[in-house]
Amino acid sequence: MKKPKAPPVILPPAIPPPERRLVVATIGAPHGVRGECRVKSHTADPLAIGDYGPLFLPDGRALEIIDGRPLKDDMLVVRFKGLADRDAVKALTGQNLVIDRDNLPDTEDEEEFYHADLLGLPVTDGEGNGIGTILEIHNHGAGDLLVIRPVAGGATLLLPFTKIAVPVLDLPGRRVVIDPAFLAGPEKPPDNPEQDA
Repeated sequence: MKKPKAPPVILPPAIPPPERRLVVATIGAPHGVRGECRVKSHTADPLAIGDYGPLFLPDGRALEIIDGRPLKDDMLVVRFKGLADRDAVKALTGQNLVIDRDNLPDTEDEEEFYHADLLGLPVTDGEGNGIGTILEIHNHGAGDLLVIRPVAGGATLLLPFTKIAVPVLDLPGRRVVIDPAFLAGPEKPPDNPEQDA
C-alpha cells in the first residue's frame, strides 16, 4: 500500500534583505472601529501598493490587503487580513510597508528610475569634492527634495531635485553631481528652480 503524499509545505513570504527593501507606503491612523486604517501610498498609482508582491512591516511580518479604497490624493483606507479591530491597526500607526525591489518592473526609459535607485549614491560638486550621500527623497508638494547626509557629519542638507541643482545624474556610474549653491539646511527648504529634473 502506498503512503499518501504529504501536502506541500507553504512557507510564509520572507522579508527581503535590507538593500532590496523599498518603502511603498506608510500606515496612518485607524479609520473607524472595524480594523481599517489610513495608508499613505508612495507609488505613482496609490492603489497599486499591493501589486508588487508581499508587503512587509519593519519587523518582518507580511501583510495582505483584503480591501482598499481611495480617501484623498495618495491616502487610502485599507483593511489588512487578520487585523479586525481598531487597536490592532493602531499599533501599526507610523510604520512603513516595504516590498522587494526585485519585484518592480524595469523602467522603459533610461532617464526614468525609481527613487530607491538614488538612495546611498555619493554626491559631489562639479570639482569632484565629496558633499555626502543621498539619504532620502521628500516631496512636500513643491517638487522632490534630496536629503543629503554630509560627508563631515552633522545636520542633513536639502537640495531641490531639478536639472539646475543636479546637472549630472549618472545611475550606471553611481554618481550625482550637484550645484552646492542650491543646498540648504533642514530648517529652510530651498526655493524650487523652475526647471524639473
